[in-house]
Amino acid sequence: MHLNSRLPHVGTTIFSTMSALAQTHGAVNLGQGFPDFDCDPRLVEAVHRAMAGGLNQYPLMTGVPALRQAVAAKIESQYGHTYDPEREITITAGATQAIFTTLLAIVHPGDEVIVLEPCYDSYAPNIELAGGRIVRVPLTPGSYRPDFALIRAALSPRTRAIIINTPHNPSATVWSAAEMRELAALLEGTEVLVISDEVYEHMVFDGQPHQSVARFPALAARSFIVSSFGKTYHVTGWKVGYVAAPAALSAEFRKVHQFNVFTVNTPAQHGLAAYLADPAPYLELPAFYQAKRDLFRAGLAATRFKLLPAEGSYFQCVDYSAYRERCGDLGDAAFCEWLTREIGVAAIPVSAFYATGSDAPIIRFCFAKKDETLRLALDKLSRL
Repeated sequence: MHLNSRLPHVGTTIFSTMSALAQTHGAVNLGQGFPDFDCDPRLVEAVHRAMAGGLNQYPLMTGVPALRQAVAAKIESQYGHTYDPEREITITAGATQAIFTTLLAIVHPGDEVIVLEPCYDSYAPNIELAGGRIVRVPLTPGSYRPDFALIRAALSPRTRAIIINTPHNPSATVWSAAEMRELAALLEGTEVLVISDEVYEHMVFDGQPHQSVARFPALAARSFIVSSFGKTYHVTGWKVGYVAAPAALSAEFRKVHQFNVFTVNTPAQHGLAAYLADPAPYLELPAFYQAKRDLFRAGLAATRFKLLPAEGSYFQCVDYSAYRERCGDLGDAAFCEWLTREIGVAAIPVSAFYATGSDAPIIRFCFAKKDETLRLALDKLSRL
């Protein structure tokens, strides 16, 4: 039988490849973005109580009411925008499902969706599966900041949406309030929707606030905000997230969501609702991850890697140009493989976040690890 692939150019992701290589060589895996430490035991206990209490059947398609109410309260307290938990908050099976469902809900064949490269690797396949056309706009080389002149030039009568991501994966840049206002001004008078990937919203450093689109009424009115409990609470394997959007947009999102996944793990939702009653875990998260960032950056300062700014998320990008004499003039993917085999530390090549690769000698480390894991990695990297 011959199967005509819907995604003929898609293979195994670089994350799976590098994780497998790290396992084969016993390397410290600073590639794939997930913690190697446990979540708060209180969260596990809250989910266990829900299970033991018989909360194990289908919840509402839109999500457990208590969790939607808690999410709406958190957004209002953090960003000053009020969402109706009944009509404007939907619980999802993680952020990737939320983005895919959003695209399926709003994109028709031939519609254009702008993505800012480098970007998370699910965006483009999701757009293709929805029948849309991907319009790639590069972020400013070196700084990875949005170039609004290029975004303006990319807009057309066929533009259906733009996907933005702050804090940004892979570069760890964070959009400013001025950049959000410039985006709002650029889209004024258009029908372009915004998909705002804010899964690292509670990992913004050095006293900066996270500039959610919810802070800007003109953007909030046209935006789907996507966030992730997995990222915030160190439970990436639970795959629970949410979408916040105006009622009319949420109604279209839910039409697809009900046939895409229908609903999400019931006891996990109840446990998260109870845990959200205490804001301390997410309010303390910036300091928690900033300490890890600072530990990691201090160790890298003793190497010849050139550190790029890390304003948010749990990633650190570095320029490895100074090591080209040591390992040969390797591209970033080959350098990551060499680093894993020869030095014992796995990283991710930033070229993997571009459609056609990148010539820049930049790789990405994840510092969402135990301090002892980071110190072990730094010890190995110091031998370079």
